[in-house]
Amino acid sequence: MKIRVPQLPESVADAVIAGWLKKEGDFIAAEEALLELETDKVVLEVNAPKAGRLIRIIETKDAVVVTNQVLAEIDESYTQPIQNKAQTPNEAHSDINSHQQSGIEPEPPMSPSVRQSLVKQKVNYYDVLGSGKKGRILKTDIQQHLQQSQTKPATPPTQSAPQHSHQRTTSTQSAYQTSNQRPEKRVPMTRLRQRIAERLVQAQRDAAILTTFNEVDLSAIKRMRQRYQSRFQTKHGIKLGFMSFFAKAATEALKRFPEVNASIDANEVIYHGYYDIGVAVSTERGLVVPVIKNVDQLSYAQIEQKIIDYAVRARNNHLDIEELSGGTFSISNGGVFGSMLSTPILNPPQSAILGMHKIEERPIAINGEVVIRPMMYLALSYDHRLIDGKTAVSFLIKIKDLLEDPASLLLEL
Repeated sequence: MKIRVPQLPESVADAVIAGWLKKEGDFIAAEEALLELETDKVVLEVNAPKAGRLIRIIETKDAVVVTNQVLAEIDESYTQPIQNKAQTPNEAHSDINSHQQSGIEPEPPMSPSVRQSLVKQKVNYYDVLGSGKKGRILKTDIQQHLQQSQTKPATPPTQSAPQHSHQRTTSTQSAYQTSNQRPEKRVPMTRLRQRIAERLVQAQRDAAILTTFNEVDLSAIKRMRQRYQSRFQTKHGIKLGFMSFFAKAATEALKRFPEVNASIDANEVIYHGYYDIGVAVSTERGLVVPVIKNVDQLSYAQIEQKIIDYAVRARNNHLDIEELSGGTFSISNGGVFGSMLSTPILNPPQSAILGMHKIEERPIAINGEVVIRPMMYLALSYDHRLIDGKTAVSFLIKIKDLLEDPASLLLEL
């Protein structure tokens, strides 16, 4: 049975093999993950459609592959080794080591996130003692293994132990010792980082980007959250955050200023009759922007649930390509990192992006008196080819007005 690259969307020309989760000789269960493919948008897992033994890996790590290209071969005639009795974690680990010597090496139970941690830390699963039920490997087991490896004194490699890892470490250490107090490290950019760089440069080159600023008093929203947070969480099982208010306010403003929700295609302007809001999420691999579709049709609870779901799956590389495609407008929240003020860059082909920032108690003048209020600076970057200054300023003021009077937002006034 041949394992092939799955169908990639038209916007994705190729992919790179980020890493193999299995080795030649491993038994593979049906629907078990074999490898990860990194595209310019997301990391995809390629699963085995049927059980068998992985007998040949054709394309190795870092290889560039395209749709339907053969990656590996699986022999379906092999069956899963049968364990006769329940095992303790120590017995399971011993059994794994014995299988390793015989070439069978069955994988112990583990979650997808644990498997990804093993790949990221470059740790073989048969080196980790699983403390969970039936030898299940937990993240704490990986951390303990790494700590033991770091504290273990260096010993000469034995004849039976693999030496490539030790040699690579020694070589790396030598390189840093040679460079004395001025070390350097050269690593290739990930596909995602390359794509981000390309899109940022494209946005700066192809669009006439301007940014307008304003500030918003979030007192009313904070009071609403404090008053209804407990009831909201009890009913929906999720906290009421700020992002749902901003997504709803942006949607209402987009309805009133359709140019901001439009995009340019050559010499034509495309006006979108729907409101798909991209929400920027920071991950270890870079910034990704999953899209919440039809925000105008979603409740606050549904928006909050979508945001949390996207954030968790983005950090675990489990987003689908379709969830990162499209979008008519974006929101970026630099405030979570402490940003006071910034100028966000457009996400082509969108024509505008809203930047949120840190909420800070500041003195402001209201009715001739100085009061302390929770204030946030807002930034709207926009393509001046399509959106003029008056529209941009009016759009941002509308968002400000809706956020400062959330009752009008809820009533769609």
